[in-house]
Amino acid sequence: MPATLAVYIAAALAEIGGCFAVWSVVRSGASPWWLAPGFALLCLFAWLLTLSEPEAAGRAFAAYGGIYILSAIGWMIWVEKVPATRSDALGTLLCLAGCFVILAGRR
Repeated sequence: MPATLAVYIAAALAEIGGCFAVWSVVRSGASPWWLAPGFALLCLFAWLLTLSEPEAAGRAFAAYGGIYILSAIGWMIWVEKVPATRSDALGTLLCLAGCFVILAGRR
């Protein structure tokens, strides 16, 4: 499970970075040149998910969701400087619980 979590964390950072690049161009007026590294990061994200251990893509994507949500809330706090709410924290904990149930479940 540690290797899968490392892949999920790297994938989450790549996905958030790629999506943020597109968001910045479309919503914040950033240079369209940001789309090139953004799309590269999104490709990296997709490739990284293929390295995860679960044998079914659906299970890998579902378990990844909890790590992505944690990373997205972290991005909001540290990069965008927006404080998390109590419901952000509770929702993140619930999603992480689901992630670990999926990863630790019997096959």
